Amino acid sequence: MKIQARNNVKTGGHGKATMVFAHGFGCDQHMWRLMAPAFQSRFKTILFDLVGSGNSDLSAYDMVKYGTLHGYATDLIEIIDEFADGPVVFVGHSVSACIGMLAAIAAPERFAAHFMVGPSPCYINDGDYIGGFTRSDIDDLLSTLERNYLGWSSTMAPAIMGSPEQPELSLELANSFCRTDPEIAKHFARVTFLSDHRAELSQVTTPSLILQCSEDLIAPQSVGEYMHRAMPNSRLCVIENVGHCPHLSAPSASADAMNNFLRQLDV
Repeated sequence: MKIQARNNVKTGGHGKATMVFAHGFGCDQHMWRLMAPAFQSRFKTILFDLVGSGNSDLSAYDMVKYGTLHGYATDLIEIIDEFADGPVVFVGHSVSACIGMLAAIAAPERFAAHFMVGPSPCYINDGDYIGGFTRSDIDDLLSTLERNYLGWSSTMAPAIMGSPEQPELSLELANSFCRTDPEIAKHFARVTFLSDHRAELSQVTTPSLILQCSEDLIAPQSVGEYMHRAMPNSRLCVIENVGHCPHLSAPSASADAMNNFLRQLDV
């Protein structure tokens, strides 16, 4: 199967380096529409849909392969090998930040920088680690999703998006959730919310900016602080914003933080 069709890969922009954007759970590449254009005068850009999301080839969804985030990381490396030119700057939202992290550990020579937007290596509290949820919280979330995916989508979207002054964004996120195949979404949610990649954080050598909102239901600031301590070549930037999707609700502040980091790296 061709990679372009499998992941609905779209390229644009121009430059000596390539910026790759990867969306979060229940979303697709359209979620980057407010940020990607700002970088297309300096970078070649690659947008794509994770298999099972957006306009990817749903027939390529394999519950064994995508039973861990490593399956998506393998796809990401294949996309980079096929479509990227020069050094790669990876921008991953939420679960895709960890997908990019796994890919960068597997193939560090392909990555020049990594932007992790609202990342979390583990969503479940564990001793001194505060991931934001208890195990029973996650079990309840997954149980509700299993029973009534459309109801879960309409209820959770406003909480995840935040930004109450922009209700159209919550509606957009809910609609995106509802367009996702329910069986795939249920499987991907379980993989996402039960994953634990804290042990891999210290293996990341790529210069990384952890970009978080000051109030985020899904990835609280304690998670970003933990990641920053564990990742030897990282910086933490907290944007004053409510919600889990600053690339939509605060695109200018997000782009400013990214540009400041890029200037320091001279990418």
